Amino acid sequence: MKHVAVLMGGWSAEREVSLRSGKACADALERLGSYKVSRIDVSRDIAATLSALKPDVALNVLHGRPGEDGTLQGLLEIAGIPYTHSGVMASAVAMQKDIAKTLLKAGGVPVPGGMVVSRLDAAKKHLLPPPYVIKPLAEGSSVGVFIVREDHKHPPQELSRADWTFGERVLVEPFIPGKELTCAVMGETALGVIEIVPTTKFYDYESKYAPGGSKHILPAPIPPAVYEQCRRLSLAAHRALGCRGISRADFRYDASADGHGLYCLEVNTQPGMTETSLVPEMAQHAGISFEDLVRWMVEDASLDR
Repeated sequence: MKHVAVLMGGWSAEREVSLRSGKACADALERLGSYKVSRIDVSRDIAATLSALKPDVALNVLHGRPGEDGTLQGLLEIAGIPYTHSGVMASAVAMQKDIAKTLLKAGGVPVPGGMVVSRLDAAKKHLLPPPYVIKPLAEGSSVGVFIVREDHKHPPQELSRADWTFGERVLVEPFIPGKELTCAVMGETALGVIEIVPTTKFYDYESKYAPGGSKHILPAPIPPAVYEQCRRLSLAAHRALGCRGISRADFRYDASADGHGLYCLEVNTQPGMTETSLVPEMAQHAGISFEDLVRWMVEDASLDR
């Protein structure tokens, strides 16, 4: 019986949702009955924990650092434990939004314009005409993101606070109006496209993970050509960053823009696996149960990803 260590929790800003993702995946593996499951809340002694446990596979369900930025992947490579999702390099570059944008653009995936600046400079004056977006370079789940509207006289002053924890450099991008779309890739297959309609002011952390925080429409109500283009671009983004296993690309669709109107905002290499998460919903739409999705991830695990 294959021994699966489900890695969850950690110490990032996304700890709580990772614990929920991990619980859902571990429960699914136990329901399947063909795996020995160990649930691990990842702490700084994870190398010693894994060395003692000696699992056959690590199902990585951490979000944010250290599970999504390549560092845990490197540890698993050194330990020789096959693992799920993307490898060291793809994880590291996807987490650094500025580097990811450069690679996506080179791979033919449209991205918003913008600039990387210090958080203190972003707090002093408007660096782009409002509306625009300020986001940390290496956080997920909309943590630390601000939308600066036309009626904001000044940039968000939280950026200059001494207790700011999201890094010294931020990405400043034009705000793209329109629909919020997302599409997952499973192996080499793009799944369906979901439109996310937040019930709060924008699709923030609360919208993503609180029940009723957002409405998911699948298939997304967009023109068929745009739907297929979104799927193609998701696969192109997955390949451009060198992703493996499951990834999820987030887009804005501006129907009033010239051409396609699609812009890739980011690629998530460790997308959520909670009861309100998007990837399980897309898999279900494709006829793949939650248990089969988790089984696929475990069986897809390898080294040198």
